[in-house]
Amino acid sequence: MEQEKIEQVPRTDDVLNPPSQRVVLLRRIAGPLLSVGMLVLALWGLRQLARHVTYHEIREYVASVSRTRLLLAIVLTTLGFGVMSLYDRFGLQAIGKSLPWRRVTLISFISYAFSNAVGMSFLVSGSIRYRFYVQNGLSTAEIAKLVLYCTLSFWLGLLALTGVTLLIVPLPAGLPLSDWRITVAVALTAIPLAWILGGFIRKPISLWRWRVLLPRPLSALRQVLVGALDWWLAAAVMYVLMPDSLHAGFGHFLAIFVIAQIVGLISHVPGGLGVFETVMLAGFHATDDKHLAAPILGALAMFRVVYYLMPLCAATMLVLQREARGLRQQSLWSPWFNSLLPSFFAGLTLVSGAVLLFSGATRALPERMAILRDVLPLSVLEVSHLLASVIGMLLLILARGLQRRLDAAYWVTLVLLVAGAVLSLLKGIDYEEASLLGLLALALAPAHRLFYRRASLFSTNFSVGWIVAILAVFGCATWLVMFSYKHVDYSNSLWWEFSFHEGGAPRALRALVGAAAAGLLFALAALIKPQRLRRAPPSETELERALPLIRNFHSAQAHLALMGDKRLLFDADGKAFLMYDTEGRSWVTMGDPVGEDDDARRELVWSFLEQCERAGGWPVFYQVSPEDLDMYLEVGMNLLKIGEEARVRLEDFNLDGKSKKTLRGTINKLGRDGLRLEIVPADAVAPLLPRLKAISDAWLRDKNAREKRFSLGAFDPRYLVRTPMALVWQGEQIVAFANLFLCETREEASLDLMRFVPEGPSGLMDFLFVELMQWAKREGYRWFNLGMAPLAGLTSRRQAPLWNRFGALVFGRGERFYNFQGLQRYKDKFDPEWEPRYMAVPGGIALPMILANVASLISGGLTGVVRR
Repeated sequence: MEQEKIEQVPRTDDVLNPPSQRVVLLRRIAGPLLSVGMLVLALWGLRQLARHVTYHEIREYVASVSRTRLLLAIVLTTLGFGVMSLYDRFGLQAIGKSLPWRRVTLISFISYAFSNAVGMSFLVSGSIRYRFYVQNGLSTAEIAKLVLYCTLSFWLGLLALTGVTLLIVPLPAGLPLSDWRITVAVALTAIPLAWILGGFIRKPISLWRWRVLLPRPLSALRQVLVGALDWWLAAAVMYVLMPDSLHAGFGHFLAIFVIAQIVGLISHVPGGLGVFETVMLAGFHATDDKHLAAPILGALAMFRVVYYLMPLCAATMLVLQREARGLRQQSLWSPWFNSLLPSFFAGLTLVSGAVLLFSGATRALPERMAILRDVLPLSVLEVSHLLASVIGMLLLILARGLQRRLDAAYWVTLVLLVAGAVLSLLKGIDYEEASLLGLLALALAPAHRLFYRRASLFSTNFSVGWIVAILAVFGCATWLVMFSYKHVDYSNSLWWEFSFHEGGAPRALRALVGAAAAGLLFALAALIKPQRLRRAPPSETELERALPLIRNFHSAQAHLALMGDKRLLFDADGKAFLMYDTEGRSWVTMGDPVGEDDDARRELVWSFLEQCERAGGWPVFYQVSPEDLDMYLEVGMNLLKIGEEARVRLEDFNLDGKSKKTLRGTINKLGRDGLRLEIVPADAVAPLLPRLKAISDAWLRDKNAREKRFSLGAFDPRYLVRTPMALVWQGEQIVAFANLFLCETREEASLDLMRFVPEGPSGLMDFLFVELMQWAKREGYRWFNLGMAPLAGLTSRRQAPLWNRFGALVFGRGERFYNFQGLQRYKDKFDPEWEPRYMAVPGGIALPMILANVASLISGGLTGVVRR
């Protein structure tokens, strides 16, 4: 019955507008390229500033740091992460929510451990908080408010600490900010001060299109103090690790530290890598004093290990333990866990690859090389060093395959991790690296069932961000080679020098070239492999290929593919397909993938996702069923309930009872008036089309409607001759018709295009439905599908997600635009079983545009969205 209210959908172009595609491409690459550009500049500046420092001097300082200092730094780091948990605890209080403090502390620690190390704290910590807080009953809007509260506290505290410190502590002469110290300090302090004082204004403040009610002064002050304490403890961790020769008090150190952190955050380089170090060296005038520069660089390296790497490893272990426990318990949230674990393994594999590349770029410990000289031939050492770096590059590439759940990537990664661990021992007794690789292999080994895809790694789409990450790791390894061996004179003969003690530089150069060659060979193989391009509407051959899959599928909705207005995407073996169309940047599928092979259907979801990524589109799975939700959760999609579908269990259907009295009277009356139902097979439909066309045109004129497409059929002769037809006769005149969707498995029957003569008898549609259901019952069908009631079943409770509350509001008050409640009431009189239907959408700020695109697609353009 939906077609009585939905307008025709104009067909979209097969090819995206080239200017739009260029704009989309620029948007996708601008951010990553900016980060890489900043990283390159920072590494170049760091190399210039530390031109007199050697890698050996830095390592000597790291080895000389006492265990007491190291332990104190770890304690201060622990206190710092404890303070960070106050962001979430106070944020939850601000939005009127309460959760156990241990759970809040765990979520806070995990989110900050990852965001500190990866950078882009708003996006990274926000997405992690969403994953965990949604499991604890928070709505999307509440999580957004919490993330905004934490981000504001983070920045307000940093600005307050920086401003106050600059007011109190003079900067060393020669720094760019020295002459503007007071001005900058006042400006930075004014921002958190205005935030606190603004709380005395108890009326909302208009900021562009938003109205903001500032927190009360005491709450705002608490927010700023927590942020300032957080940054003060971070500075204390670094100060403990600094050399005694620094000759600078904590106030002087704090001023330079917070300035360096602000510059690192603004750069958008992950963790401020390179940028933070460059500012710190310049701030302490250590560029020309290698006796000071080397200890500072050593302290910076230890700071990153203690404050970034150790919490990251601990958070990763906590997440893996939590997700594994959820999988064993087969809890409600296990699909979320399934979607997270491959990404964690991919991240750890990326880190392992970077470790092997960085290890290959630096000098091995002399005492370990002395041991190897006595037990190994030189050739084994050289080959091991080269292969370890090649494996490092391959692990960077395979990490993408693990994220995409590729079976081949799983097995190759497992083998390379073990091989890398062995080679790490052979090239320099690097048992630390071997332990890391071995532990990852042990953790990955039992997780094979998470990596089920049989697709080729060469066909996997490498996003711009992923390519940039690989290039950034390789660039850092190149910089590390140049830094570690900058005092070695380069010559052509250097490449062919082989020695246990003096061959470090040649080995590093050969390893770097080997890793680059492995990466280039993979890129070349991926470029040579033909890309799957966007497909045109299906040909007759493709429709014939899809027809057996449609007829044997459990859902009659699959017959919509026969309309021919939606593109078809088949899996490699032709065991399943999905249908989709595009509107704007949204690529929208109609229903779940069609086919009986679950593996093929699951692979199609991934293939569709990758195709959208290549074109810069947003993947959307429209009107999907609860049975297949795990397929969309596993690829990281979010779910929105869009309504409920009415299905009548035919074995229980009858017209008995008091509740059916009106319906029973209508059917009996129309039967006495001479109405009868006829089922016409598909091969006999063509001769009837001229008579049916007249009925259809009259119905369209009477309803002042246009033809529909995408989620409903249209009067298209090519479409109608592919399905059986139900005719309602009154004497020798056809008064109504509907084309039928019939599953050969007898699982489900349904109808699509329904038309009747405007002057037909009252209750004509009731007669058609009842007679069809009774016929389907006699033919042995289990279910009769009445279609979806949009927005039905959405709740408006305060605890419900924002989308549900908005949908419930439209359902209750949107009769001006669409007969939502009337449609549900009409279907409800047949006593159906209501089953929820969902839309799977990508996360992020694109959701409003996606909803607009989908509404336009199913309603015949934006004008159809607002027309009744």
